[in-house]
Amino acid sequence: MAALGCHKAPFGFLLRNPHISHQRSFSLLRLRLPKSAPACQRFQLRCQHSNGAPASSNGSGETYTVTTPLYYVNAGPHMGSAYPTIAADAAARFQRLQGKEVRFVTGTDEHGEKIAEAAKARGMQPQEHCDSVVEEYKSLWTQLDISYDSFIRTTDKRHEVLVEQLLQRVWDKGDIYKAKYEGWYCVGCEEYKQDDEIDAQHKCPVHRKPCIHREEENFFFRLSSYQQQLETLLKDNPQFVYPASRRNEVLGWVQGGVRDFSISRAATAWGIKFPQDPKQTVYVWFDALNGYLSGLLPDGVEPTADNLKQHGWPGNHIIGKDILRFHAVYWPGMLMSCGLPLPQRVWGHGFITKDGLKMGKSLGNILDPVALVAAYGADAVRFFFLKEVDFGQDGDFSEKRFRDIVNAALANDIGNLLNRTLNLLKKNCGSVMPADSSQVPDNSPVRHTAQQQVELVAAQYEQLSFGKAIDAIQKVSARGNLFLQEREPWAAFKKGSPEEKEQASFVLLEVLEAARVVAVMLTPVAPALARLVYLQLGFSDQGFETLTWADAQWGGLRKGQQTASPKPVFARLEGDYVTAQPDAALAGTAVVKA
Repeated sequence: MAALGCHKAPFGFLLRNPHISHQRSFSLLRLRLPKSAPACQRFQLRCQHSNGAPASSNGSGETYTVTTPLYYVNAGPHMGSAYPTIAADAAARFQRLQGKEVRFVTGTDEHGEKIAEAAKARGMQPQEHCDSVVEEYKSLWTQLDISYDSFIRTTDKRHEVLVEQLLQRVWDKGDIYKAKYEGWYCVGCEEYKQDDEIDAQHKCPVHRKPCIHREEENFFFRLSSYQQQLETLLKDNPQFVYPASRRNEVLGWVQGGVRDFSISRAATAWGIKFPQDPKQTVYVWFDALNGYLSGLLPDGVEPTADNLKQHGWPGNHIIGKDILRFHAVYWPGMLMSCGLPLPQRVWGHGFITKDGLKMGKSLGNILDPVALVAAYGADAVRFFFLKEVDFGQDGDFSEKRFRDIVNAALANDIGNLLNRTLNLLKKNCGSVMPADSSQVPDNSPVRHTAQQQVELVAAQYEQLSFGKAIDAIQKVSARGNLFLQEREPWAAFKKGSPEEKEQASFVLLEVLEAARVVAVMLTPVAPALARLVYLQLGFSDQGFETLTWADAQWGGLRKGQQTASPKPVFARLEGDYVTAQPDAALAGTAVVKA
């Protein structure tokens, strides 16, 4: 694709619908936390550092850096940009729970011919256009509860300075040369296409539009000089690209022979001036990929390559499979030339379809994350896409299925488990914990299940296997619900002996401790829901803010702990649909690869 993380073709276009009347109440889970809440304060403080990336951590000293693509601002955000950002946020939140110093970088790619064209179409100057689209991204990230540490823009001055320095390094190494190039250029992809990549009419397979024949004299990067190093990287480090299917794809590209590529454009004025020839601008990829580096450097730190290591480089990239070649081949070659460490891992996720079909204006099936969040809240959206889109594979969205899955998991399973147990505790125990939850025997069924799943969930989060992590979490809540049905504590409270009533109170204790463990484990996926569960159990906002993964171990509830007045933590998703529903004539159509 054209620019860093654009994801435009496979995910469709942003649809704004100001006439949607179905604006759901945020009185339960689907709320934005009050400004007084410590979580929001921490999030706002983190976002205030969007000109750099001071680490956010719980103090272990170990660092973890994760980046989203830098999104191309020819248009506003869509579900294709929301999904990798949600995934990166979940990864960052989990690593913070692990006590690591996290640097979570996101941002925007703002240079290139297509940006200039988009600005012209709106009657704006390019910078004005970029500024307006950037605000759309930042607004959506706030609505989705994205806890980024740095928001880098490729129009930032410190980014320009670093790009020029890195270009000079590559120049000094002799890896840049000037040459004439003639070929078919796709403005949408911002790249020349090889003959085997376009059809007989010279149409781009991604944008379905004719490419433009151009002849230019540009500067080229000697990627071919790094052929052997790239092959060795992929063979000796099979974890460099994940999942394995993506790594095999990349290895095939490299073994087929890597080509030098242009790193400047003579026909594009909107960009960073090429230091050795100001008549040219830096090609969008050599510009934007370096945003992963400039985004790590806080204000007040000189933007030099020498300062990168102490501020979190190298890191992990979460990107779409459509821009895998740039991140797994071009980018490592550039870093090798610069003498900088390579990324730790490149995670390539799949595409999203809607109702089994590729999204597009002609089908009227655009998926707008802004409308989804406004209708259903951040946690519902985060939960569905992390649970149902197997990371690395393509995934499909259906609003009916979305509601069914979220209602079953968050409203019926977790929410109902907590609410009915708290009501039983209030009615029969005065909302007071009868003992420390650590007194529940190790072999008790709910405790045994919880202790089994905690390590499994952590391992799945490490691999970005969010769906498997959520499945394991739900085993704990499901066992809690089954335990209640098996033991029927309400019957003992009504007619049982004092001993039976005491045993019934321990049933409630065991189930509520399981709900607490579930809340800790679910924090990376559904942070607002996890917070509400914790508050219902009688913990403070500060107590939630200081959670670590160690708190997922059994034994967090204390004798005499007073729980809050029981309130549902998640309301069922219902009412009018907010996305276009599939045409009956298309319902049986096979999934179209984006």
